[in-house]
Amino acid sequence: MSFIKSALFSAQHLEASRRPVHMGDSFDISYFNRDSESIMADPYSILGVARSASEKEIKSAYRKLAKELHPDHNKDNPKASERFAQVTSAYDLLSDKSKRGQYDRGEIDGDGNPTSPFGYGGGGYGQQSHGGGPDMGGAGFGDIFEGLFGGGRQSAGGFSSGGFGGFGRGRGGGQAPRGANVNYRLAVDFVDAATRAPQRITLQDGKTIDVKLPAGVEDGTQMRLAGKGQAGPGGAGDAILTISIRSHAFYTRDGDNIRINLPITLKEAILGGKVKVPTVDGPVMLSIPAGSTSGKTLRIKGRGFSTKADGKSGERGDQFITLMVDLPKDDAALREFAESWQDDRNPRADLGV
Repeated sequence: MSFIKSALFSAQHLEASRRPVHMGDSFDISYFNRDSESIMADPYSILGVARSASEKEIKSAYRKLAKELHPDHNKDNPKASERFAQVTSAYDLLSDKSKRGQYDRGEIDGDGNPTSPFGYGGGGYGQQSHGGGPDMGGAGFGDIFEGLFGGGRQSAGGFSSGGFGGFGRGRGGGQAPRGANVNYRLAVDFVDAATRAPQRITLQDGKTIDVKLPAGVEDGTQMRLAGKGQAGPGGAGDAILTISIRSHAFYTRDGDNIRINLPITLKEAILGGKVKVPTVDGPVMLSIPAGSTSGKTLRIKGRGFSTKADGKSGERGDQFITLMVDLPKDDAALREFAESWQDDRNPRADLGV
């Protein structure tokens, strides 16, 4: 009995500044998790949003930071790369409703790993005692010993059998912690991202796997590979892939669409004709209308990025082609033609000049 009193005294006086804990009082769970939380950055603070932020606000904050901190824009700033990794990790947690709820309840830390009193994943505080012991605001004697000594079965009297049988070696404790998640950065070529070409990555353990890019993939998209993280007593953690899309020499992205400037000759612009146009799926023939001018835009359907709108698969954006009339240099015949040709129009009339 003196042992029980000593253990209870220790549980009730974990912090000198707190008032003593009496029968019927509730425990402050956040206090018991204080040490683990202090070393884990708060994902809300990382993204600069309030805990009450909506999904839209969280996504908007992430996109703004990801664009600002992207490694391709900060090649000489290693701190920006570290911050980018933190931002993407924070967004990965808060964009998952289940994980966000677990974090808000103190069940996991900022890295998504389980938290528990005294750093062990045994039974937590706040559970009701199933035996005949006194009620301590939802935390029975067995729960206290479970937290102090590693967790064990509760006996009919409300005490933890593991608390006396080897101090934490009892059976039936809480769920064992999983291994840590491992973050990877996957740089993808523009064309591969548009066509969702399979990507091969090498994991931390040296194994290589092929992954399929998700529909609607964009810069900063994250993929979770279940069980591909570090090993742990409760199973392996996950691998988190953060995708960055490389820029292209002549393609640019506009949402799910792709844009390209296409040079054409003066003859093609005046008379029209068919020309070959590059696309991410290979070149195609495009009809140029007669009388086309620089800036005229044509469209090829279904040659853009995949879209995840409405959850439909197989749909893609379009490719928009902006025509650019390319005049030859020092062409005597063209110069002679221009000097003899009369055009009394004012093409700048709409501009007020």
